[in-house]
Amino acid sequence: MAKRDYSMLGPDSRRAVETGLAAAEWYHTDIPRKQMKELMKREDGPAIRDTIILFGSMILLAGIGVALWPSWWSAPFWLGYGVLYGSAMDSRWHECSHGTAFKTRHYNDWLYQVASFCMVRNPVSWRWSHARHHTDTIIVGRDPEIVLMRPPALARVILNFFGILDAPNGWARMIYNAMGKVHPEEADYIPEQEQHKVVRVARIWVAIYAATIALALAMGSVLPLMVIGLPRLFGAWHHVMTGLLQHGGLADNVIDHRLNSRTVYMNPISRFIYWNMNYHVEHHMFPMVPYHQLPALHEAIKHDLPVPNRSIAEGFREMWPALKRQLKYEDFFVKRELPAMAKPYREDFHSAALGAAAQ
Repeated sequence: MAKRDYSMLGPDSRRAVETGLAAAEWYHTDIPRKQMKELMKREDGPAIRDTIILFGSMILLAGIGVALWPSWWSAPFWLGYGVLYGSAMDSRWHECSHGTAFKTRHYNDWLYQVASFCMVRNPVSWRWSHARHHTDTIIVGRDPEIVLMRPPALARVILNFFGILDAPNGWARMIYNAMGKVHPEEADYIPEQEQHKVVRVARIWVAIYAATIALALAMGSVLPLMVIGLPRLFGAWHHVMTGLLQHGGLADNVIDHRLNSRTVYMNPISRFIYWNMNYHVEHHMFPMVPYHQLPALHEAIKHDLPVPNRSIAEGFREMWPALKRQLKYEDFFVKRELPAMAKPYREDFHSAALGAAAQ
């Protein structure tokens, strides 16, 4: 059983480069060029509609929360606002980082900046981090966005449902960057000419948080922080829940997204919050297809993919036993069956571990 080193500067990172696992050529399902061109077509309409709904709902919920404050009757409205602030903004950050949510570039940039602030993710650092995530998805030592490492830290996962570790780490990194520093691991994937932007953004954010805290002190109330900052904690649970399903319990160090990513059918509300990222195999295989086209992409290539989990609950029923087994046997992973007409898995770098997979 191999012990994994998830550092971007450690031996697993060097090994991935030396063996050709890093920046390797990934498997893609064949799809006609004309059809793919249609699927990749960008539009402003769907994202403008969804953004109006999102911010309109946030304003309404926060307004009612403020009006009912400090009564406990305000709690349901703050919880709803928190999910939109601390979870829906995760998917907006994600899709806009690809530049595919809107056709108009500055719309993508604007929403990306707002969503990055809400999620406490420096928009410069995380743009490059996410690019690496797609280049080297779940490659140990190369992917900086691996959530479930092996053995899985289940206590940490549970705490992050309430943002208890993730958000404070983001705030700590914000202060670190505002001091004019870029972490060595960040410097591994952020071009040198971009690193000064990391510092500039962090300083702007510190000023916003300082003003919010000053207002709270002046009012003698936590209310301003209920609008800015705290929702990142009490609204995190949905993005953590859906994010765990993306890759949890599946293979690492492979170059076939069907082995390391999971598609889950979800209810319409979760799909709105998650912006269709439940079609996660499809997204990783073809990341330039806009979120609103992912259901159509799924229909086009599902013959070549594992059968999706039929619900969030079913996805967790598949994932949790695998995570518990990984506590003792790190090489274990769930290998899902392919349809009869699908092309076989591409297992170039993982054939030695196939005996550990759950059939």
